[in-house]
Amino acid sequence: MSFELMLALSPVLIVVLGGAALMLVEAMSTKKPDVDESASSEIALGTAMTLLAGAVAALGVWFYGPENLPSAAALAPYFVLDRFTLFFTFVLCFGGALAALLAGGYLPEHRLDRGEFYPLLTFSVVGAIALAAAADLLSLFVALETMSLGVYCLTGFRRGSTRSTEAAVKYFLLGSFAAALTVYGVALIYGATGHTDLAGIKSVIRAFSANAGDPAVSSRLAVLIVGMVLVIAGLGFKISAVPFHMWTPDAYEGAPTPATSFMAVSVKAAAFAMLLRVLIGGFSDPASMSWSAGWPPVLAAFAVLTMTVANVVAGRQESVKRMLAYSSIAHAGYLLVGVVATVRSSADGQGSVLFYLLTYTFSTAGAFGALVLCGSRGKEAVTFEDLAGIGKRHPAAAAVFSLFLLSLAGVPPTAGFFGKLYVVKAALGSELYVLTIVLLLNSVIAAYYYLRVLVYMYMKEPMAGAPIAVPMKSGYVAAALVLAAMAIIGIGLLPGSSLEMAIKAALS
Repeated sequence: MSFELMLALSPVLIVVLGGAALMLVEAMSTKKPDVDESASSEIALGTAMTLLAGAVAALGVWFYGPENLPSAAALAPYFVLDRFTLFFTFVLCFGGALAALLAGGYLPEHRLDRGEFYPLLTFSVVGAIALAAAADLLSLFVALETMSLGVYCLTGFRRGSTRSTEAAVKYFLLGSFAAALTVYGVALIYGATGHTDLAGIKSVIRAFSANAGDPAVSSRLAVLIVGMVLVIAGLGFKISAVPFHMWTPDAYEGAPTPATSFMAVSVKAAAFAMLLRVLIGGFSDPASMSWSAGWPPVLAAFAVLTMTVANVVAGRQESVKRMLAYSSIAHAGYLLVGVVATVRSSADGQGSVLFYLLTYTFSTAGAFGALVLCGSRGKEAVTFEDLAGIGKRHPAAAAVFSLFLLSLAGVPPTAGFFGKLYVVKAALGSELYVLTIVLLLNSVIAAYYYLRVLVYMYMKEPMAGAPIAVPMKSGYVAAALVLAAMAIIGIGLLPGSSLEMAIKAALS
């Protein structure tokens, strides 16, 4: 392997080799969780440092310029090294690092301190990076399963909990069904076009459009359309779009909160990277992007359903964790508006989605991290009532929670405000006026349940005899929250450079 190729692959190599090394360290460790509650604390720190190093390496290759590494082209289409891949590598690694830091405090506190959590997390990040880089349907599926298998295990990590086990089984079964739909769709697309690489599929579809009157071509087009529908359905499951969202609230609630944070952040980001790769790379011809017979009306309907259903149901939840799960589904709806906006303005639409995912990563990881901070073992913050009065008893914990909730609500000058602003701008630029109105109305609905948390924290007192959440003390959790808060404030005050990078990634 040449030095140039090693430099191009350095973000992935750092994560793979670091994960393997940490797995060996955990296997040879003489510390036991039953004796030492911090048996894997060092592995948590090592995992976070490995993933942060991967994020820094992605930035290094970005500034060096992937166009200056021509040998990386030999990996295409199975692994495409471009600015799009590097942008998502940074987001995925940073999201994974925040989850690792949260786990470093959460797992020992709740007597779940088992070292296998971190290799599962690390290699799921590897699968997610490969998913963002895949421009071939076969490598895309392999990467998807690499990421998903680790996440299934993380969901059921709390082995003594029937709720966690039920969530893992439900996630696995529905995920397997979605994977089967995806594979069948890929098989149909291959049968119709003779290609699994997205560029080849796109060229064949253009040829089909030029000969649409030929009966043989018409039959192959019908097979192709069915295949595309099945693939979009499989992708809809991974992004938690309604009506493919049923697994999300149970999986998010049953999993340990750091695993929930990883699923809500990195898994969703990888799923949207996959969606953009497939739709823009393989189905961006005029026929596939038409409003009469293409994918835009399907995704527009998904966007409306996802935003509306998720926000309405989220407002009825009593569990804060379950509310954040439905909030995550609603954000998938907002992102789908940006995806639909790529029909008329690919750069603006994709750029808005990428920038939104960047702000969403820090906001959501921070919100779940703040929920972790607000509760210790036996005195956890689960429901809204558990948070009553915590603003007076523990103002620091309430303050960081408030910051991330305000960012998720899109309140200026947080990063979340600019994320929504640029999606709305892209939608208006593409003349998607109905979708824009629905998005804005849903943002108002979402503000209700975010502000409801603040009302309980600052304006209500615990009921007599009710359990009172007591914040935990953990340097790992505090470090994760500080990093996320700095990113939220920094991007909120200076959004221009991050948006510019997102647009460059989209143009690549």
